[in-house]
Amino acid sequence: MSSAQKPSPEAVDVDEAGPRPVRLTAAAVLAGLEGLALVVGGVWMLVFGLTGEPDGRRQAVTGGITLVVLALLPLLAARGLLARRSWSRGPAVITQIMALPVAYNLLQADSMSIPAGIALAVVAIAALVLLINAETTRALGIRGPGNARK
Repeated sequence: MSSAQKPSPEAVDVDEAGPRPVRLTAAAVLAGLEGLALVVGGVWMLVFGLTGEPDGRRQAVTGGITLVVLALLPLLAARGLLARRSWSRGPAVITQIMALPVAYNLLQADSMSIPAGIALAVVAIAALVLLINAETTRALGIRGPGNARK
């Protein structure tokens, strides 16, 4: 078989690699839920900014657009995790690390935000644990330092 006919390591069929681990699927679901929550929050801010009586219309619209754009990171990461792409773990981990300060700030706010802060912190920590798990790492084909393919 020539090198032109050999599949690349990234193109390994999911069936050949075995079933997707539950931990990897759970991490993808959590990242997807975070992305969907950002989209919903962003759309709500946009609608409120355009139809309601916000303190600052421009600020509400800008915040809404920002949230929708930020939602792309966890949504793309979730899709990549489900497809078992090794690149997807980085954006997923970054999303969780960015969620932790947001959760902390929600916990410091008024009583209406505390449950949201608790939920976000639990999801972010759970997703981080799932993403750094050895089973997830193996399923994504990520190798540690000194273990590169030859």
